[in-house]
Amino acid sequence: MAGLDWNPDLGSEGNEHIGRRIARVRKLRGMNQQALAANANISYSLLTKVEAGHKPASPTLVTAIAKALSVSRADLNGQPYRGKTQRMDAVHAAIPDLRRAIACIDITPELVAPQRSLDELAVDRDKARKFLRDAAHVRLGTILPAAIEELTVHAVETEEARAWRLLSNMLALAFALSRRLGYHDLAQVALERASTSADRGDDPNLPHVVTLSRVLQLFALGSWSTASNLMTRTATRVDQGNEGALHVLTAVHLRGAIAAARAGAASNAWEHHGQAVEAVSRISAQNRKADLYGLQANEGNVQIHGCTVAVEMGDYDRAISLDEGLVLPSTLSASRRAHHEIDMARTLLWVGKYDKSMQRLVTAEKLAPEMTRFHPTAREAARQLDDHFRVIPEPLRRIVSRMGL
Repeated sequence: MAGLDWNPDLGSEGNEHIGRRIARVRKLRGMNQQALAANANISYSLLTKVEAGHKPASPTLVTAIAKALSVSRADLNGQPYRGKTQRMDAVHAAIPDLRRAIACIDITPELVAPQRSLDELAVDRDKARKFLRDAAHVRLGTILPAAIEELTVHAVETEEARAWRLLSNMLALAFALSRRLGYHDLAQVALERASTSADRGDDPNLPHVVTLSRVLQLFALGSWSTASNLMTRTATRVDQGNEGALHVLTAVHLRGAIAAARAGAASNAWEHHGQAVEAVSRISAQNRKADLYGLQANEGNVQIHGCTVAVEMGDYDRAISLDEGLVLPSTLSASRRAHHEIDMARTLLWVGKYDKSMQRLVTAEKLAPEMTRFHPTAREAARQLDDHFRVIPEPLRRIVSRMGL
């Protein structure tokens, strides 16, 4: 099952595309294509094309089908994607240690090394945030387990608010890493631990930051309307008089925009996006650079989300038009830029612009190789492109090889 450290049933067949997995699980459930299309509220024509591998499966479509088939989205994606060599599999090495570290929240774990001060652990937190922004997942995994254990000892033994804040920060990073790699059960535990820690951290913004992660879990479950409503409610609860509140408010509206778009509520999605534009405009340049919560509340990220809203709504022409007008700052993180490149690769693939799609996928891998190689949408796009070209272009061949497809 997905979420374990190995997924042999659905994830071990490296060359199997998502459509084939969907067809296999559908048949195991005793459903024909018409029944599945109806239960998932998608078109029968689209389902047949996805199952045949002729159309890419969007994250929204995969989630809807997973819900209709009573499996997880990770199951259909084939996650976690395990490497065939030690080097290719290195990104997963931290998962067992993370499980042990996250298991403790109100008891103190036994430390194998001398405990560091909160100042030293704050430096680790800042490094970890940078590793996540850069999608340096292997390096992120090397520092998270020990830092979480040490902060747990600090928090439980001293009840100091700063220790709880730092612990919540680190657990949120563990959530992000676990989710990106397809360990959704571990991500859920990390999220709950982060929430508990945030409530003890004496920072009114921190529970809202954790709620942003909770929405991503709702995305994985296909609960887009619930996620959209949660973001709308959260936006009203952010006290804008607090330091860093505008960073949080911007992020809340951006996530609300994506949630509403996936729920099919176009006007709500664009309203959220407009509110994000307004909120980020009120953040001073100095405060924007500080990025207190690692939320990347900046104009570049807001612009990218405009493209994403259009993509999620299936308005590919608008997404392409918005993308052509983007002028992104060099300071925008590698992970955000790569995520946008993957979205555009999917969009261009959908409209039949295969060469341009491949170029965007190549760019994504250059920006954030560890993220791109383990991203379900990137892997599906690579498979689609691999099937399209009679003679596989060398850049694509190398990407497919590194993904182990």
